[in-house]
Amino acid sequence: MQKGFLKYIFLFLAIAIVSCAKRGTITGGLKDTIAPKIIGSVPKNFATGFNGKEIKISFDEYVKLKDINKQLIISPPMKSQPEILPYTASKFITIRIKDTLLPNTTYSFNFGKSIQDNNEGNPYQQFKYVFSTGSYIDSLVLGGKVKDALERKVDNYVSLMLYEVNEKYNDSIIFKEVPRYVTNTLDSLKLVKFENLKQGKYRLIALKDANGNNKYDPKTDKIGFQKDFVTIPNDTLYELELFKEEQPFKALNVSQASGNRFTMGYQGNPKDVKIAIKKGAEEIPFVVSKLPKKDSLQVYFQAIKGDSLSIDVSKNKFKKMFSLKIKEQKKDSVSFTCDGVGTLNFRDTIALNSNVALTKWDNSKIKLINKDSAEVKFITRYDAFNQKLVLDFKKEPLEKYVLKFLPGAVTNYNEKVNDTLLYQFSTNNYSEYGNLRVTLEHVKRFPVIVQLTNDKGDVLATGYSDKSLNITFDLIEPKKYTLRLIYDDNNDKMWTPGNFLEQRQSEEVIYFPKEIDVRANWDVEQPFDASAE
Repeated sequence: MQKGFLKYIFLFLAIAIVSCAKRGTITGGLKDTIAPKIIGSVPKNFATGFNGKEIKISFDEYVKLKDINKQLIISPPMKSQPEILPYTASKFITIRIKDTLLPNTTYSFNFGKSIQDNNEGNPYQQFKYVFSTGSYIDSLVLGGKVKDALERKVDNYVSLMLYEVNEKYNDSIIFKEVPRYVTNTLDSLKLVKFENLKQGKYRLIALKDANGNNKYDPKTDKIGFQKDFVTIPNDTLYELELFKEEQPFKALNVSQASGNRFTMGYQGNPKDVKIAIKKGAEEIPFVVSKLPKKDSLQVYFQAIKGDSLSIDVSKNKFKKMFSLKIKEQKKDSVSFTCDGVGTLNFRDTIALNSNVALTKWDNSKIKLINKDSAEVKFITRYDAFNQKLVLDFKKEPLEKYVLKFLPGAVTNYNEKVNDTLLYQFSTNNYSEYGNLRVTLEHVKRFPVIVQLTNDKGDVLATGYSDKSLNITFDLIEPKKYTLRLIYDDNNDKMWTPGNFLEQRQSEEVIYFPKEIDVRANWDVEQPFDASAE
């Protein structure tokens, strides 16, 4: 009995061991990393005398199309986009042409990385299908690359375009017509090539084409251009600098926003715009400021319900008159905020922000007190365009401050005054900051703007020089900075972009090649070659 029982136990254990040994995961073999292969096409690639409407390309496995609208580059561009099939996995890609093809022209369809195998998504890199409606394939090439005129990082999906320079050419053609040839940087290419070009003279431009229509729209697009015409054949590698043109000022609309304020939308730069407001023949006084975070001005005025105002706006070549009938609306309520509260860095400012333009302020009712309860001397200045009352004073290290606005310290356009306002802030020790001294070398010309930016391109500190080779940034926060220099050729103390129709390039920008690490309690001496990157 015991022997029989033990026999069954051993049998059970043997079966269990065998079962365990067979357990596991079916792997299916090694992962597929091979791109699909083309086994044929009708018509054949690089066919001549093409006059059909359909192209069929065959693959050795099922493929799918990914981001075809972004990845596919057709050159010359077609007015009516072809239909690219299938929409699901297939062993065939079909191109159905809907446009009238140009005679004696070589066409190319560059699929970028859009063709992928259906299982693992392995891309067929940069497959290009080419045909000619003439008797031969054009074979000339031209190389190009793109950089941003101001920022270190350049946009993806930038088109490079060639416009044929013939008897019909003029510079305005880029606004109205598609180019003769086009290529694109897609999402990763540093250098691009035009291929299958014919001999001739061309205008070369780059376009960050927001609308995707192969035409330049200055309101939305960035542009770069080669100033001289390009003659092909040519083995030069051209570099184009992208910039966003500054739009000429234009007032777009006016709209009543409150009982005595209207807003005016605009495009371009509102600096120095001239505004006149009249009620009949009577001129109405007003105050103008910027509407925060919007391309709009806000204009404060004195009027009553039922008044009809005429608003004349002009700047340079722009002139327009708007009409506004005043409706019954409440006036803006009073609210304030303060910049710099909390920890105040030595390069920061304290500023009182008002939601309504200020007309008066009384320094005797503004108190700045340190931790020893002693009053600190200050001066005020009003930034009317941004509605900020700025307090300038000498900041001491390891200090605590209380800023108090007593009732009636500030009066806004609606004759409303503040209640008691109280803000607190403090400073760190000098040793918690670093100092950077930049020594410029090989400066081509003056004046120059020297800026410190973060990795996003935000300007953190600015220096300016019209003759000195030394720029000092004292008491800056410890972090890594990007350093750049701008040749301020028009002396306006800001970077000025180019203009295509004026054939004017942007002001030159030179970047220091490495990040500069400024640490707490460090003095960094940094030479900067301003002649080249």
